[in-house]
Amino acid sequence: MGRLAVVLGSNGLGPGGEDVAAAARGHGAVVLQRHGGGDDYTLPHRIDHAANMRALAEQGCDRVLAVASVGSLRAELGVGSLVCPDDFIALHLGLTALSDASAHRAPSFDREWRKQVLGAWPKGGETALRDGGVYWQSIGPRFETPAEVRLIATHADVVGMTAASECIVAGELGLAYAAVCVVDNLANGIGSEELSLEEVESQRAGNVARLHSALDAALPRLADA
Repeated sequence: MGRLAVVLGSNGLGPGGEDVAAAARGHGAVVLQRHGGGDDYTLPHRIDHAANMRALAEQGCDRVLAVASVGSLRAELGVGSLVCPDDFIALHLGLTALSDASAHRAPSFDREWRKQVLGAWPKGGETALRDGGVYWQSIGPRFETPAEVRLIATHADVVGMTAASECIVAGELGLAYAAVCVVDNLANGIGSEELSLEEVESQRAGNVARLHSALDAALPRLADA
């Protein structure tokens, strides 16, 4: 059995600050911060996802639990909600880690690994994990306009900038991939106010403790899955 990898956002601008990273390492997981660590921050559209996933494979990982910050496309899916998506839309991506015809494959969140993540996650309360939903990956790094949000909300439940890219490349490299999406904001136009980075950051801060608690409960079971 290979090792578990946990992929988090950066220290300051994504879900999973140092406390969450330390908790994951404490349970034996390999931790990767997709945007970089410390004062370095790589914008979403500039992340080398193939290099990140290869690095995990080279460390003996066979499964990836990704934590991704998202905007909610549903008013009823409020800030602080946790979602384990079962499909994604990323029509603009021309991304592959492969160089031959094997790149013609159908990507997906790994079905069996998702089941294990959902089974290990604490049930009920503020850390409950919603089973299923569609993740829409936008290009970034800007937020979407209200008109764009109205369009994509007819097809998806949450919007982010990284998880679909990771999922595609992870699958190509033989890594089972599942994501826990943390709703850090309502997408632009869903809430009553225009979306700002300051609003997102303030709401993320409240989600870190919730995420830390849930991972502490789930990781002992997932590390041995």
